[in-house]
Amino acid sequence: MIVQFNKYQGTGNDFIIFDVRISKFPSLSSEKISGLCNRRFGIGADGLILIRKHSKLDFSMIYYNSDGHEGSMCGNGGRCAVAFAKKTGIIKDHALFEAYDGIHEGWINGDVIRLTMQPVTGIKKLRDHYELNTGSPHYIKFVGDALKIDVRIEGREIRYAKSFGENGINVNFVSPYKKGIFVRTYERGVEDETLSCGTGMVASAICAAIDSKSDKKSYNIYTRGGTLRIYFTRTGKDQFDNIILEGPAGFVFEGEIEI
Repeated sequence: MIVQFNKYQGTGNDFIIFDVRISKFPSLSSEKISGLCNRRFGIGADGLILIRKHSKLDFSMIYYNSDGHEGSMCGNGGRCAVAFAKKTGIIKDHALFEAYDGIHEGWINGDVIRLTMQPVTGIKKLRDHYELNTGSPHYIKFVGDALKIDVRIEGREIRYAKSFGENGINVNFVSPYKKGIFVRTYERGVEDETLSCGTGMVASAICAAIDSKSDKKSYNIYTRGGTLRIYFTRTGKDQFDNIILEGPAGFVFEGEIEI
């Protein structure tokens, strides 16, 4: 069956998007999803997104990692889904949609997409790192210069540590940069460094506020794929609400492929 796809990216975090609101769409196995995301033998992407109908909201977003398995919340994927929804006429400049961790709201201003994220609690501050869940589980480690870290080796070692069980954890290395922070992420499911990770940027900004004992309510986040901005309200010692992930996201190309 020949189906149409779209390719989107948010600060270098790229996704294949299929509109499956139509009734005739083939089922996708983990092997097929992995093949589509393969950068040499497929379309190539960090993940794959299905846009489905929702009975009350604008749409629902189902996200798969590039290894073919369904993932948890993807912040940049959510921003790309909002951009796609506008391009296809599902929305105008505002969206309400359901993802893995609940309902999200998005706004579009040119190529900048703002996305609400779920409140964050239960942050663990350990000897040399933080652990928290921002829709996906994250490990945050502050280092002198994130650009000098071998993310693939050091990130993989932490991601597969026995203490994180079968599902593992996403690993972020964070250092001061300009008036914000620079973040590099090893993403589980991709099993490599990605140029940007939305939920990882949220986690890093929150931990930066805690670690610096700052009363800042927003952070500029610099990544290898571009710049994001995180807004939040601190409502308790380890509680954050009104979280917004903001940055550029947009269309790359479209095409047809046989599935």
